Amino acid sequence: QVQLVESGGGVVQAGGSLGLSCAASGRTFRSYAMGWFRQAPGKEREFVAAISWSGGNTYYAESVKGRFTISRDNAKNTVYLQMNSLKPEDTAVYHCAASATRTAQALAVMPHEYDYWGQGTQVTVSS
Repeated sequence: QVQLVESGGGVVQAGGSLGLSCAASGRTFRSYAMGWFRQAPGKEREFVAAISWSGGNTYYAESVKGRFTISRDNAKNTVYLQMNSLKPEDTAVYHCAASATRTAQALAVMPHEYDYWGQGTQVTVSS
């Protein structure tokens, strides 16, 4: 069982930056690939970024590539999402998720591949 708690959301002006954190409970955190998804009002949940169990492999949605960076610290059971050059269209509730993958370099990009989800943190980007 893994419990995930996100933090770091808030309100920021367009062009600004925010850093999100996701703290995980459980001793097996390092065995899970992690991902960030977001959901805006009236829209479906959207993939943002993923990182492998080892941290050596990452993948981003085209809409955030070059602006967002996902990272993890397995010693602290935490995954991060650094968001720069934020745009109003980045406004959403951001969720982290954990996926029990088979290998250290495997990634998961689809919601159904994830086993555990956090409650989310609101990010609002004003124009």
